[in-house]
Amino acid sequence: MTPPILIVEDDPAILELLEEELQEAGYTTLGVGSAEEAIATLSHESVELIISDVRLPGISGMQLLERLRHDDSKVGFIVITAFGTIEQAVEALKIGADDFLTKPLDLENVRDAVYRVLENRRLAARLESAGGARPHFHGIVGESETMQSLFHDAARLAKSTAPVLILGESGTGKELLARAIHAESPRQDAPFIAVNCASIPSELMESEFFGHVKGAFTGANEARQGLFHAANGGSLFLDEIGEMPPSLQAKLLRALQERTVRAVGAEKEEKVDVRIIAATHRDLEKEIESDNFRSDLFYRLETFSLRIPPLREREGDIERLIAALIDKHAEQQGKSIEQVEPLALQALINYPYPGNVRELENAIMRAVTLAEDGILCHDDLPERLRGHAETRRAAVGSEGVPATQGTHWPSLEDVEKRYIQKVLEATGGNKRRTADILGIARKTLYRRLEDPDDAS
Repeated sequence: MTPPILIVEDDPAILELLEEELQEAGYTTLGVGSAEEAIATLSHESVELIISDVRLPGISGMQLLERLRHDDSKVGFIVITAFGTIEQAVEALKIGADDFLTKPLDLENVRDAVYRVLENRRLAARLESAGGARPHFHGIVGESETMQSLFHDAARLAKSTAPVLILGESGTGKELLARAIHAESPRQDAPFIAVNCASIPSELMESEFFGHVKGAFTGANEARQGLFHAANGGSLFLDEIGEMPPSLQAKLLRALQERTVRAVGAEKEEKVDVRIIAATHRDLEKEIESDNFRSDLFYRLETFSLRIPPLREREGDIERLIAALIDKHAEQQGKSIEQVEPLALQALINYPYPGNVRELENAIMRAVTLAEDGILCHDDLPERLRGHAETRRAAVGSEGVPATQGTHWPSLEDVEKRYIQKVLEATGGNKRRTADILGIARKTLYRRLEDPDDAS
């Protein structure tokens, strides 16, 4: 049985919310209201992960984390911090926290953080027991030649302090690769801060990146450090850097060259030590031609660039990805998927995935959610995938000869109906036995039999 997650939160409403959310995702939880109770629990209970608020009565969440790390505890640790106290979160990461969540809590972020921390720790344990063997690259599945080459190049670049530019279509996993580069680098124990440039209003970007002093503009009631300070000593991931306005591009270039930043309203610059990892799905050379991106910043970033191939170019990876993602979402939902219908597997393999790995994962998450009786069915897939269950080849005869014009071949649906009817007759109408023989869930068989053209 998987060890539980221990939640340390003195607000009963938040504690209840977190417990309900994680239990619905398939995890076992324990909830306590103080660090003292957590220490007492840990004396007789083995846990896999701790989620703790920073501010607690008595011993603080930070002191609890320090105590565990001092005792060389390997348990995962996620810190909950109030909005705006980014400095506390960065300090927690330096002490040894695996991640941090900010209030008000976003439950989707909670689930993602829990999954990521647990997977990273399990992967580290597997690597340690395997004597350093690396079947994947920090959780990124990919054994095709193109992905193995990418992993090799990423590991080499990780040792440098120079900026890295990651190129690739939407949904290919650019942030995952950025996190892997950080994890391979000498900065692995320092903060990794990720920001999507497309999600920040242009008028707030400078303050968000470089911070501001009190009174710098209307509403600046107190000084605030920016993302560069938050990532000091570590890595700052700038996703969709092609969306950054040219005015801020110039200041980013200066920060890269001089390793200094100036807060909005400040009189002097401050030194920072930050490694920039940027990513975009845009063609930046075309953006330069359109005067949307600075050529000098592009050349500064492009010195070390990596391209993540789209899923359609990753020959041999699709089956491994399907298996890994089914395992991931089955575990998250507390399910056991023991079988995938052949038609479902064929559809998953054949579909072209214009949205890449993200689209594949969303399809599998839906299918696992709908799956019953431990079987992932063709009908559980999104409708756009189902039509890809048929073979990609043209209709062929029984000897493999292409069907000629005018020749009538029964449709796959007709053949399926006849076969179901024969098996049903052979089992004396026993639908459970028929479903077992066909390798499909009973609900799928019932749907087939509900068709008025089918024999009942």
